[in-house]
Amino acid sequence: MRGPAAFVRFVTAVLLAAAAVVLPGAAAQAHDELVSSTPADGEALEAMPAGLVFTFSNVPMALGTVVRIQDSAGTDWADGSVEIVDRTATQRVKPGAPAGSYTVQWRVVSSDSHPIEGTFGFTVAGGSGSPSAAPSAGRPGPINTSTPAPAAAVPDEPAVPWSVIGMGAVLVALAVVIAVTARRRRGGGQQ
Repeated sequence: MRGPAAFVRFVTAVLLAAAAVVLPGAAAQAHDELVSSTPADGEALEAMPAGLVFTFSNVPMALGTVVRIQDSAGTDWADGSVEIVDRTATQRVKPGAPAGSYTVQWRVVSSDSHPIEGTFGFTVAGGSGSPSAAPSAGRPGPINTSTPAPAAAVPDEPAVPWSVIGMGAVLVALAVVIAVTARRRRGGGQQ
């Protein structure tokens, strides 16, 4: 009887030690972050760009992505859905946006399936007359406003990180070992 019980305790201790090592590492890598945005927070532009560009530390998921571009009156100037290509998300701007201050609220689902969000602001000296307003120096050119690529064009990313999947598999294996050992102990005690 001491053999199987000692084995179960040993396996449990090993799995708990592995979890203590793996889980903090997974938490440290957990959420992606916004690396840069065009325009940047606090930037003063001559004219409204055709779109806002967000670059993330990893490829965000297309599910649940929202960008709002609100003027001082609260009007949302975001045009259509957010387009995600690799680590870059682009939100087009409706034509006719007036000069003034804008607040951008963004929310994406990071590659580890956790939502991340933020807010920043910028100002525009002149309104936009068309969606192809010339970008200021150092800015990307006009944004392609064609129909976004189908979701299959986005690289396949697992909805759950591999570390979580691996930990789940280890916990299932532990549960099976404990169940088999408990069943043997009950069977041995009844004879």
